[in-house]
Amino acid sequence: MNLPEHYDTLYRTSIEKIRSGQYQLDPLIDSAEDDRMGLTLLLRPDKQTKQQIQAFLSELRAIDPAQYYYPDSDIHVTVMSIIPCYSGFELGQISVPDYVELIRKSIPAHSRIEISFKGITASPSCVMVQGFLSDNTLNHLRDNLRANFRDSDLEQSIDKRYAIQTAHATVARFRAPLRDTEAYLRVLEKYRNHDFSTFTVDTLELVHNDWYQREQFVQRLHRFNLG
Repeated sequence: MNLPEHYDTLYRTSIEKIRSGQYQLDPLIDSAEDDRMGLTLLLRPDKQTKQQIQAFLSELRAIDPAQYYYPDSDIHVTVMSIIPCYSGFELGQISVPDYVELIRKSIPAHSRIEISFKGITASPSCVMVQGFLSDNTLNHLRDNLRANFRDSDLEQSIDKRYAIQTAHATVARFRAPLRDTEAYLRVLEKYRNHDFSTFTVDTLELVHNDWYQREQFVQRLHRFNLG
């Protein structure tokens, strides 16, 4: 995948939809009845990177505080959505140690993941920070996970929605009509190519999570050390 081209196409098509009012509001983000849960392997940016992201979100929040903005604790990059969130999924249905062992053997030896967060893109429902990889380590890990889970009897729905190939972080979601669309889009354009920072990942997390990876619902099951 040509990541710059992918992000740029997504940005251009989504901005036009947002400008014309065709953006999508999330009807479940404030619902107490949303019980969708899943199993995810993820990584988190470092403190410096999150500070940069929060400075960006502060500008968006000043224009429209009604939208949903991710706190530091929830910002992440999905390595693999092993069991995508669905209503009724509970940890008691699986053997966590089996998942831990399979993931452990999927991690390349002496692995090191470096991600540059540079620029933002969007979809009709959210705003994302663009992630670029310094090498193929993350893609190698994802391929190992796909192959090893495919050869196992463990419950999984990897690539059921789409085959993940990016390293983006969703940082804002639309949950109310935009108050000033043009002012909001000007901030997005300001940060279109902003350098948020480059960070090295030394830990992966296996989590039981809700759709939005909110800290109050996330249960950390295991940490995998890299390097």
